[in-house]
Amino acid sequence: MNETKKASASLEDKGPRLPGFRTWRGVYLLVIGTFVALVVALTIFTRLHA
Repeated sequence: MNETKKASASLEDKGPRLPGFRTWRGVYLLVIGTFVALVVALTIFTRLHA
């Protein structure tokens, strides 16, 4: 029982190991935000140059 708690605690403690990001939520938000910004930029450029 004690080993199960240690295993689940060690899985929860592992962060993304990226500079500037303490949680995976921040990484996900960055990726989604970048994707949305790219789609918006492509839409704007398409309308300007069409």
